[in-house]
Amino acid sequence: LEDYLFVLNKVFRRVEILSLFQRYTEGIPTLPASALLTFLCKEQMELAANKDTAEDLIDRYEIDEAAIENRCMTFEGFLRYMESKDCCVFNRTHKTVYQDMDQPLTSYFISTSHNTYLTGDQLVGKSHLDAYVRPLLMQCRCLEIDCWDGPDTEPVVYHGYTLTTKILFKDVIRTVEQHAFEVSAYPVILSLENHCCEEQQEVMAEYLTSILGDKLLKSPLDHPTTGDLPSPNDLMYKILIKNKKLKSQIRREDKTEDSEHSTQSKVLVSKKNEFKEESNLKQILFFSQYDHSVKFNLVSLNGTEQRKVKVARALSDLVIYTRSVKFISFSHSRDNQNCYENTSMAEKKARKLIKASASSFIQHNQRFLSRIYPAGSRTSSSNYNPQEFWNVGAQLVALNFQSPGLSMDLNNGRFQDNGGCGYVLKPAVLMPSERSFDPSTSCRYLKPIQLVLKVISGSNLPVVKSRNTLDPFVRVEIHGIAFDSRSKSTHTVKNNSMTPRWDTDMNFNITVPELCLIRFCVRDQMTLFKSEFVGQYTMPFTSLKKGYRWVPLLSRQGCSLDPASLFVLVSY
Repeated sequence: LEDYLFVLNKVFRRVEILSLFQRYTEGIPTLPASALLTFLCKEQMELAANKDTAEDLIDRYEIDEAAIENRCMTFEGFLRYMESKDCCVFNRTHKTVYQDMDQPLTSYFISTSHNTYLTGDQLVGKSHLDAYVRPLLMQCRCLEIDCWDGPDTEPVVYHGYTLTTKILFKDVIRTVEQHAFEVSAYPVILSLENHCCEEQQEVMAEYLTSILGDKLLKSPLDHPTTGDLPSPNDLMYKILIKNKKLKSQIRREDKTEDSEHSTQSKVLVSKKNEFKEESNLKQILFFSQYDHSVKFNLVSLNGTEQRKVKVARALSDLVIYTRSVKFISFSHSRDNQNCYENTSMAEKKARKLIKASASSFIQHNQRFLSRIYPAGSRTSSSNYNPQEFWNVGAQLVALNFQSPGLSMDLNNGRFQDNGGCGYVLKPAVLMPSERSFDPSTSCRYLKPIQLVLKVISGSNLPVVKSRNTLDPFVRVEIHGIAFDSRSKSTHTVKNNSMTPRWDTDMNFNITVPELCLIRFCVRDQMTLFKSEFVGQYTMPFTSLKKGYRWVPLLSRQGCSLDPASLFVLVSY
């Protein structure tokens, strides 16, 4: 199959790559190592390349023995090189962990799932164990578990007060234990939305302890390498529990929690299936992990108390570095919050805070973990655009992994960086520094980088099932701070899925490239005002390779569409 796919690519890429090859052969049939080195430095911008680099490529991609002996490359070898991972638009060195992993957890974007157990919507969707496996295999490092009292003292996981199906808490923990570190050695955070009585919380604690064993972090580290929260390296192969914690277990210097724990959080359980986005309700659920009071009341529609739940000590004991507390204000957090305490807030509240003071939000996220979650009105499990919250340094930007689309494309693009380990170091503009950064205004003081992109051609594009033909165009999108976010499109090529050629030049000015993602999206022009998705590829700007590069394409679900690809020329 691989040989067949290579032949297909060779046929359909032959024209543009042949002209490039002939430009450097100067009339002779082969490309000498010296000319190949010139090509690498001048066109591919491989500035560290030398004679050994060129000869190594000949050894790896040339199959003609005479050419190998004469240290040169035939067109067939050159084509193999141009179609190889060495010429992919994504920097190969970023396919492994290359960033500093000894910073505190607050210094990283962390891939985070919302309502992880669901495979569909939040009203009648199915809960399934596979819904935990898939995110873990997609580099997700923070999973959500909605815990409710079940029959026979067996806690269950589902979207409370809905028709979503139920799965056993112990089965979820077994699944996490089996798959937590298959693709990444870095810590997994289990974010508990805890609605269980004390008795069943004790059962939860027993399952967490017995099933996870040594993988569960049960006590603070003796010698963390950082002065506040531990680093990803400190916590390798560890699972952390994110939940509320009993007041008596908080350090004596934590005086600010007294008034918080003396209050009780009342919440309303609605009988309707529609909810206003501005409501503080999370759909038809009440907040558990989003309020750090130890006790909370469940209130019926007529205002009478139905039950009071208290955090069980056995479960509280397992909360070490990720204690959930209520967000009050940035000033309150600055004066009262401890490094091991984190807050969660709905997307709309987070947007209001960004609008009021993005720089204050950034400073808050330099000290504390923040989790952002989708509005309760998103009953279909739709997603928001995570970029706006990454722009202010929020670490745990939670998305519904079961819902493909732009938001998940951006998330997958962001977290394929740094070896796909689920942790990406935040850029310097979001770290503590002398000058505060504001994504809405700081662009005025920064010199932009000019990205010059030429979309040359496509190859082997999949045809939408509902049609027998394809009229493709390419839209290139920049996702970053508002000033940098732009999109441009090629013209449409009629009835050509195999070898569409655009030769379209695009220019983008980018002021904060460290935050930018670039998305290549191929669409099928159905009518004048309607187009359908064909494939896409999203990646960090900082992983973008210069020169002639091929862009792999992925399906809506994030699966490879190989051999479908784009051929582009990148410079900046």
